[in-house]
Amino acid sequence: MLETPTISNQNDTEYDPYPYPYQEKWYPVHYIQDLDKTKPTPFTLLGQNIVIWWDRNKQNWQVFIDQCPHRLVPLSEGRINENGHLECPYHGWSFAGDGTCQRIPQKTPDSQPEISTRACAKTLPTIEKQGLLFVYPGNPENAEKTPVPIIEPIEESPQDWVILNTFRDIPYDALTLLENLLDPSHVAFTHHRSMGNRANAGPLELELKELNQDGFYGIWKQGLNAKQTGKISTTFIAPSCMWHDINSPKARIITSIYAIPIRKGECRIIARFPFKFNSKIPQFFLKIRPRWYYHLGQNIVLEDDQIFLHYQERHLATQGGSANFNKAFYLATKADTFVSALREWVNKYNAETFPGEPLPPLITNKDILLERYHSHTEKCASCKQALSTIKKIKFACAIIAILTLATSPLIAIFIKQNSMVLATLETVIPLLFSAAWWKLNNLEKKFYQGEIIPPRNLD
Repeated sequence: MLETPTISNQNDTEYDPYPYPYQEKWYPVHYIQDLDKTKPTPFTLLGQNIVIWWDRNKQNWQVFIDQCPHRLVPLSEGRINENGHLECPYHGWSFAGDGTCQRIPQKTPDSQPEISTRACAKTLPTIEKQGLLFVYPGNPENAEKTPVPIIEPIEESPQDWVILNTFRDIPYDALTLLENLLDPSHVAFTHHRSMGNRANAGPLELELKELNQDGFYGIWKQGLNAKQTGKISTTFIAPSCMWHDINSPKARIITSIYAIPIRKGECRIIARFPFKFNSKIPQFFLKIRPRWYYHLGQNIVLEDDQIFLHYQERHLATQGGSANFNKAFYLATKADTFVSALREWVNKYNAETFPGEPLPPLITNKDILLERYHSHTEKCASCKQALSTIKKIKFACAIIAILTLATSPLIAIFIKQNSMVLATLETVIPLLFSAAWWKLNNLEKKFYQGEIIPPRNLD
């Protein structure tokens, strides 16, 4: 049985000389609800291209290394054929869920090249947990004995939680993302007007309780504002999962993220926000909110710090990276405790994600850093459907407005010129549908691009 890692307090002070085993861990790569069963989905995990596809014969999700064994072209460019197999787009070789080659159209009748192990696609272990598809990129023999990093409080009573979720591919490292999320004191300033308030800023005492190779655990001695009472804690399950657990008299709220390393300087954030309220009313309103609408708001929050974190990790790299973080950063308060803990964990367990690899060139074009469509919308089932619907309604509004204006002279032949009906048709209806078109056009843009000026800097 697969279990979540247990963090214990180990008093070892030696630094691990071996690189941290990033390959021998489970990583969530996608929400199940956003995966399309009709076509393969590409992703990059730890610099390795993979392809996710639905095996209708076995009724489960499969993940292959995204290379056909024949000529190494991406299988993600292919299709799921009529037999339910993943078919290569280059020569039509097809593969079953276990990776075995099922068809080579070019073979002669007296040969069987498909039975060779060299004809097999390389498979990766998968498992579904808490609505996520997890992938194991390392030795398959180790997968069963490696714990899956789930959010433990959700597992205890899943029926009691209302869970909001989002994801996005972002232009900085997974460790930079973790460092940012493990720093709750930035919320009041960075996310002012989106989810924070500068007026709530104040001393924040964080205390580290346990740290070892599996991660660390700490507590908060007070919340982000005076209204936050009750137990508050932070858990980091190495190498990719963390959550803040906030208990108050009215509700229990968890802020949890997975930082999934794509490649050097790029990661996927998979964010989950479980709520457990004492009253049913807040739960009702959270449940009826469309997922795409919530995602638009979360994109704003992510963009609050997306630009400067892209710069920050490069500044740290030029000053020696994690190995020199204590000199590069001036961590002067207890609010920085978990940031220090993460960097100590990286140093102690030799856990740089892509050791020796340089960061990609700095992106100075803010429009590129704030791009939303390819980093989220096209990969999200809810947002993609909402965008399609908005475009259709917008087109209908334009047609109605144009037709109303175009046909009003014809209508005037049958209706007196001073008729109130004609005046309404000629003015009010086109204006209403034009205004609707304009509103929908502005909403459509939000699925493609973020705003250059963050909410905190607006007048």
